[in-house]
Amino acid sequence: MTNSIGLRVERREDDRHLQGRARFVGDIRLPGMLEVVFVRSPVAHGVIRQIVKPRNAENRVFTNADLVGVQPITTPVTTPGYQHSECPVLASGRVRFVGEPIAACVALDRAQAEDLADEVQLDIEEMSALSTISDALAPNAPLLHEGWTNNSFVEMVTEVNLASLAQEAPIVVDVEVELSRQTIHPLEGRGIVAHWDFEADQLVLAMSTQIPHPVRSGMAQFLGIPESKIRVTPPDIGGGFGYKLQLLPEEIAVAWLALKHRTPFRWVEDRREHLVAGACARQAKYKLTGYATPEGRLVGLDADIYIDNGAYSTWPFTAVLEGYSARSNLPGPYQITHYQSRVNVVATNKPSFCPYRGIARVGTCFAIESVIDAVAHAVGLEPCDVRALNLVPPESMPFHDVTGKMFDVGDYGKSLERARELIDFDKFRSEQKTSRLATPRTLTGIGFATFYEQTANGASFFSSWGMPVVPGLDQATLKVNADGTLQVKLGLQGFGQGLETSLAQVAATATGFELSKIQVRLGDTELTPHSVGSFTSRSAVIGAGAIEAASKVLNHRIRTVAAGLLGEVNPDDVEIDEGAAYIGDQSVSFEEIAHMFYLKPHLLPTCAQNIKSLEVTEGYKVPVDSGIFAYGTHAVKVQVDTETGQVNIVDYVIVEDCGERINPMIVEGQTIGGAAQGIGTALFEESPYDENGQPLASTLLDYLLPGAAEVPRFRLDHLVSPSPHTSFGVKGAGESGTIPAAAAIANAINDALLPLGAKVRTLPMTPPRILNAIAAAGENYEAV
Repeated sequence: MTNSIGLRVERREDDRHLQGRARFVGDIRLPGMLEVVFVRSPVAHGVIRQIVKPRNAENRVFTNADLVGVQPITTPVTTPGYQHSECPVLASGRVRFVGEPIAACVALDRAQAEDLADEVQLDIEEMSALSTISDALAPNAPLLHEGWTNNSFVEMVTEVNLASLAQEAPIVVDVEVELSRQTIHPLEGRGIVAHWDFEADQLVLAMSTQIPHPVRSGMAQFLGIPESKIRVTPPDIGGGFGYKLQLLPEEIAVAWLALKHRTPFRWVEDRREHLVAGACARQAKYKLTGYATPEGRLVGLDADIYIDNGAYSTWPFTAVLEGYSARSNLPGPYQITHYQSRVNVVATNKPSFCPYRGIARVGTCFAIESVIDAVAHAVGLEPCDVRALNLVPPESMPFHDVTGKMFDVGDYGKSLERARELIDFDKFRSEQKTSRLATPRTLTGIGFATFYEQTANGASFFSSWGMPVVPGLDQATLKVNADGTLQVKLGLQGFGQGLETSLAQVAATATGFELSKIQVRLGDTELTPHSVGSFTSRSAVIGAGAIEAASKVLNHRIRTVAAGLLGEVNPDDVEIDEGAAYIGDQSVSFEEIAHMFYLKPHLLPTCAQNIKSLEVTEGYKVPVDSGIFAYGTHAVKVQVDTETGQVNIVDYVIVEDCGERINPMIVEGQTIGGAAQGIGTALFEESPYDENGQPLASTLLDYLLPGAAEVPRFRLDHLVSPSPHTSFGVKGAGESGTIPAAAAIANAINDALLPLGAKVRTLPMTPPRILNAIAAAGENYEAV
């Protein structure tokens, strides 16, 4: 059959987006719809003494006491020692972060609802805020949740004997790195339109979510109604990046309003809500000790990891997700044989963590790549050479790392070698000393980061973490319509990554239908088979596998019908491709087959009488539970102005291997977008809080995002090692641009600052932090 995989097919989603025909939550208008605005806590920690509703507005302002039958959000986790939290849908008794929703106000339009919210009076007795990890872990710190023994959601300890490394690995390096808190900023924020469908007797939720089927389960649980009474229908979604993987209190409140009053309600998050109360990510500290041989081989790693999770455990991925991901991914793509870690997921008076593109792996990559560079400096070698020495070699594949993951296939060292060539490393090094002498104010540096991306993780992987939602079989439905077109339905959800286009290419390759005759339908819980949704770069891998599984059954049925129409031939001799079935010079189109099957069944040949349907649903799961591994290397050149602290990215090379690329154009777009987010983490994005837990970046004047002027023209190169475990050899690619970007930029900045003896270990590496590092190091312009 014709192979559509690998073609640069234009994204079919773009037609409606570019012509203004896309339909987002903010575009939905229903008769009688009311807008919802939330009254939010002005303090980080306090006891609610009283909530006074405006006079004559009691039926338009709702508090937790009004939400009869609604359960608080809980995330049951089986991890030993995990401390459970309850998050009320609207704050009850206490508030635990600035922006926590306290009351829902409804009106005919947003402006009136905001005016009503301004009239709600709050009496809150303010308590001491736990605004940092140190505050929360202090001996006499107030407990954030009743019944807890301390302010840790969970502490996870893995101990091994590192004493035996003294002779083998006498080179010891200590590295501490820190990542600041970030918000996520998809182009479209969260939103929901909820209404009661009287004809279907269902609560219908048009939501901006990446996980429609799990969200339906969660809504049913917390609203206390049967799951069959809920339909989740995601419209177009303007980006997700993990922010739309959780079930928000605001969404449950809006759903309850529609359930209770049988009237449509809508809430659309504005940018200030996102900055103040939306999900946060990244904030963590890594204290690492590396043990290396005199040749530069990193043998052992000892780690203390602290994660500032915020106030609650979000549903369904919980407060343990970041900690588990940090612990299991810290060793990176290296042959470390001795590894111990202590992970503390800490509760503070801030909005709760949620998954963000490259969960924890941005931090772990920054940490381990900093250790690799530190080892190189300690043994007097180039970081590139030490990196190459420690990477898992291709002859060791499949390779089981020190945490139990199995790297399936690839040549990690080749990606580093290729990046080194493309960035012209040897020439840069020869010119670097000269440029330092010529322009001492502007220092140049080069940095590398080699990474893996663990994609499409399986059931045992998540179940071992004790998650309330565990991925298993995802399903795909393929249906031949009466006009000879093919409908492809999956419970996965697209949110800007070109999933409709990619899966159409897979379906065309698997079935022989022409691309123009394939319709892809995603997400709607009433129309699509079950899926846990789109996250961890699983959609292409899982979707391709499910489509291929269903196509094998459907193709047999098409061949059987065609065999009769072609003269009662053997179905196994029938070929299908480009919209037709044929044998020799004879052919019959899919349209003719469908027309005969649906409209003239009495004329079907004898061999086709046992075919009962041209609709097939089949399931698929990745056979390797630890996931499929993409990998690559980022290489960056920077200039650092030592008087202003400004950083200029001069050149940026990306080499990656995500197996067979379904659509190279879409993969490149994903990679570039991810790297741009990595630049934000490295240089710009930060959500600071003061000692009272007040957010200091509540507008886009305070929270800096990289724009066109800050994002360089990336140079991309691809290696291809098809996965032996997936359909068509594909691997996930959604997070690979993000994971190593900050690490590579950080190493480049520290390489530039090397002559000054300065190091910056906190992201983002802002001008003040760079200048402070230079001042702390003192002046020393000797070339190194």
